[in-house]
Amino acid sequence: MRRQLAIALTAVLLLSQTAYAALPDGAKAPLFTATATLGGKTYPFSLAKALKKGPVVLYFYLAAFTPGCTLEAHLFAQAMPEFKALGATVIGVSHDSIAKLKRFSVSACRKKFPVAADTTGRIMRAYDAVLPSNPLLANRVSYVITPSDRIFYSYTNLDPRRHVANTLAAVRRWDAAHKRTMH
Repeated sequence: MRRQLAIALTAVLLLSQTAYAALPDGAKAPLFTATATLGGKTYPFSLAKALKKGPVVLYFYLAAFTPGCTLEAHLFAQAMPEFKALGATVIGVSHDSIAKLKRFSVSACRKKFPVAADTTGRIMRAYDAVLPSNPLLANRVSYVITPSDRIFYSYTNLDPRRHVANTLAAVRRWDAAHKRTMH
């Protein structure tokens, strides 16, 4: 009984981490290059190059082919037409090997957006996106990064269901504000 209560309490605490990410809004986003795959094809992804095209949604997830991460990838894939209409790039990052991510990019990501391998954890650490309970895994953290290398929005929650809607809303807010300042 005590063990079940402890497990339930731990699950509630982990799932209740909402609206907190270690890199605050307005902070400078660490630039990186990583091996990524889109539709099973491998290439070097450069955050600096992607930001030249518009905002970037950078999301970290625990592991390819787990139920929550597969659901999140499907949701991002479904929303890609909306992100693209706003000029946004989406990239997922996990500790998985590039071989595993090649398969994940085809099946879960449906060839709609790239995923990058962070096998050393360098990118996860730079973005304070390490899972507290297991430092080898990424926490489920989503960022919207502006072309000026700034964190516009961040969201941390192990539940994958709100990451896409929240980041899409943030990209829309940035886009609307950006259009106002352009005129």
